[in-house]
Amino acid sequence: MKAENRSEPESLRFKIGITHGDFNGIGYEVILKALADNRMLELFAPVIYGQSKVASFYKKHLNLNDVHLNLVKDADQAHPKRINIVNCTENDLKIDMGQSTEAAGEAAFQALEMAMHDHKHGKIHALVTAPINKQNIQSKQFNFPGHTEYLSANFGNTEPLMLMVWNDLRVGTLTGHMPLKEVPAKINEELIIRKIKLLQKSLIEDFAIGRPKIAVLGLNPHAGDGGLLGREEIEVINPALEKLRAEGVLVFGPFPADGFFGSGAWKKYNGVMGMYHDQALAPFKSIAFDGGVNFTAGLPLVRTSPAHGTAYELAGENIASEESFRQAIYLAIDVLRNRTAFAEMTRDPLPTNRID
Repeated sequence: MKAENRSEPESLRFKIGITHGDFNGIGYEVILKALADNRMLELFAPVIYGQSKVASFYKKHLNLNDVHLNLVKDADQAHPKRINIVNCTENDLKIDMGQSTEAAGEAAFQALEMAMHDHKHGKIHALVTAPINKQNIQSKQFNFPGHTEYLSANFGNTEPLMLMVWNDLRVGTLTGHMPLKEVPAKINEELIIRKIKLLQKSLIEDFAIGRPKIAVLGLNPHAGDGGLLGREEIEVINPALEKLRAEGVLVFGPFPADGFFGSGAWKKYNGVMGMYHDQALAPFKSIAFDGGVNFTAGLPLVRTSPAHGTAYELAGENIASEESFRQAIYLAIDVLRNRTAFAEMTRDPLPTNRID
């Protein structure tokens, strides 16, 4: 990530919303630890969507006395050089560290809804989400497998791409949160072409890579082994890649997933497309668990998240690493910069709603 290497003049800094996620997990710990370094405030203006009483509890419990919060009623009132927090509910919230509760799920959803509202009204430029519990957040209002699908629905079902990022490693998934038995039937030429073009677009516009090289993983062990272990590579994946190559997309593969990551071959490419969730995320998290970031590509909103979950088992122990959350902030800033530069280069300026 690059954001830590340069500070911005006040007139160029972005306002970034941070949702507190499940407050019984490690969300507040990683948020407050990441923002404890005052140099972070030279890069952007944070707006935490949560509750000040809960934040104050964790400040005291974790001995983060040097973190000072600025309570504001609305993101429009956010001070550019302070850690701002907006109360998403006035109700008293019972904190049960390490436990999944209905109240925590409801509060996570309220924070997400308010942040989305503010982004649509130009009050924040990007969103960094602390982890939610995908079960206790479920309700009539939130009936999605996770953040990615919720965000897609909020932008007219715009197709997103879950992209895991760590330095030069960027791994996308062709299919999202679904049972493994449903994956083969979901994969077809149209989906492969669409998702790889989406990855290519993100690499160009969000990561400033002019001619990205994209590696594609096979679905079956040994990428089908010439049809012996499955024919999806021969009948579906390869034909899709040939069509992409004919259009000038620099796409390679399909590669056997185990050897591809085990040999370090991923270092030769700007992006990798896996066929399903665990095929992509298991090796990614083995390589980059502490600093990995989940980026939702393909949306008007820049949204990032740490590559870990609520980690109930660590809640309140003051041992959770904030590195992944810090990197999520850095990546959001970098993508905002790159999108702004790309828009200016293509004479299609983004809306002007920065702090000044």
